This record gives sequence, structure tokens and C-alpha cells, in this order.
Amino acid sequence: MSAIKGNNTPGGFRQLKVLSNFKYEHFVAGISGGVVSTLMLHPLDLIKIRFAVNDGQVRAAPQYNGLVNAVKQIIKTEGVRGLYRGVTPNVLGSGSSWGCYFYFYNMIKTTIQGGNSKKPLGPSMHMLAAAKAGVLTVLVTNPIWVVKTRLCLQYAGDVDLAESKRYRGMIDALKKIYKNEGIRGLYKGLVPGLFGVSHGAMQFMTYEEMKNKYNNYRNAPIDSKLSIMEYTIFAALSKLIAAGSTYPYQVVRARLQDHHHDYRGTWDCIQCTWRYEGWRGFFKGLSANLTRVVPATVITFVVYENMFHFLHKSS
Repeated sequence: MSAIKGNNTPGGFRQLKVLSNFKYEHFVAGISGGVVSTLMLHPLDLIKIRFAVNDGQVRAAPQYNGLVNAVKQIIKTEGVRGLYRGVTPNVLGSGSSWGCYFYFYNMIKTTIQGGNSKKPLGPSMHMLAAAKAGVLTVLVTNPIWVVKTRLCLQYAGDVDLAESKRYRGMIDALKKIYKNEGIRGLYKGLVPGLFGVSHGAMQFMTYEEMKNKYNNYRNAPIDSKLSIMEYTIFAALSKLIAAGSTYPYQVVRARLQDHHHDYRGTWDCIQCTWRYEGWRGFFKGLSANLTRVVPATVITFVVYENMFHFLHKSS
């Protein structure tokens, strides 16, 4: 607990310094990065989700033979607007998630550093800070992701779906899910989402370590501003490593949140996926995911880093 407490308080007692470590720049810069990348790449996210939940058991789900075929079929059956189903909660979710994540991560990191941004933490402390930030972010944003997933899975030919599972938009989805499934419905996929914290922890640890080692190599402070190309390379490499190693949890989470399936829980979903699809089932949509998340991460981090340094310099 000593890492998150102050040092000099009357009577020898230490107090939490959460508010003193508040940096609105991290929150605003994180939101900016998340919103920009989501608006640019939402169609790929929608296709990734549809690939991930398609286990061959749901007749209403359309069959796609690849990324290009999926785009063509969606435009043909649902129009161009079909590519942007769920974009509102996705923008809200990505913006709030990245804003919260960057804020929580940097608040925790700054506390561990004792306010000295030039003090290196090392891989284990970066991983710990990112993991804590990930848990807090998942708890705050999970309901938004449930709504986003379900709106992305509203198919044009879904005529047999009950009215309680037909959503006219984000607010309607929130109301119906809460009314028919309660608070548990809004937190479906939470368990694999918490497992997915390892994804963000690995990504941030890799990203921070690469930046630190590079700045050490050029004899510069570890918090020095880099070029757009350098941010791009470090963000892309860290995302590839994290995405490739933790992708299965995203498949499980998406399937638990899909209203066309009725799994009894996380373990039941894992068993069914393994029984009917084998190990490949846990990597469905990976190519579409990498096509989306790598440029999305690059855009998010480049916008975040430049926005943060701009706001920090202006304040």
C-alpha cells in the first residue's frame, strides 16, 4: 500500500493522493484517440464481431467468405449504414475506455513513481499499473460494450427474433437489456473481459518498455516526445504482440454478449466452442481483428501522445 500513499503528513499518517495525481490531459487525450480511431475503423470492428460469434449453429447469422465478401454482403443486404451498426456505443465505449484507461494508468504510474515522470518503473510495475487500470476501465464500461455488440449483431434477416431483443438504438438497447435481463445482462462477458485485462497490460508494458529503451539509447529522458513514425512503430509492435497472444478471450466475450446464443456461463461457452469448432474457433475473426486493431491502436496512440503533449504544454 505504500506505493499509493503520500509521504509527509501530520502525525506520521499517510494519505491517498489520488486527486493530486489527476491529469485531465491524459483523460482528454485518451478520449480523442479512441473517438478518432473508432470513427475511422468501425466497419472492421463490426465484421470482426460477426466473424467471432459465428459458430455455424445460428441460422440467422449470415455466412461470410472473408473480409471483402463480408463488406459486399453487408452493403448488399443492409446498405452502407449496415457497416455502421452500433457506431454510437462504439464511439462512446472507445472514447470512455481509452480516456479512463489512460487516466487510470497514468494516475497509478505517477503514484508509483512518486510524481517523478522521469523515473523508470520496469516491466513488472508497468504491467501492474496497466492491469489495475484495465480492471477499473472494464468495470466502468462493460455495459456499453454489451450494447455495442448487440447492435452490431442486428441482422437484416433476423425476422424470428423476439421484440425484446430488437433494438432501435443505444438507449433502447440499454432499457430493454436492463428490463429483461437485469444488471447481470449489462455485465455479460465481464469475466472474459477481466481476463482480457492481460491484453492491455501486455500492450502497455511492451509499449512503455520500447519507448523507455529507445529514449535511453538516444540519451533522452524517458518521457521525451517522439516523432509520429516512432510512436507508430512502437504502438503497432506492442499491439501485434498483445493481440496475437490474448485474442481468444475476445471471442468468448463476444459470444457471451450475443443475444442469439444462450450459454450458461464462460466455461460453457469455452466448452461449446472447443467441442464444435476446435482451437480454430477461438481465433475466428483474428485477421479482421488485426486489420482493424493495429491501425486503430496506431491512430489512438499517435493522437493521444500528440494531444497530451499539446495540452501539457498549453497548461
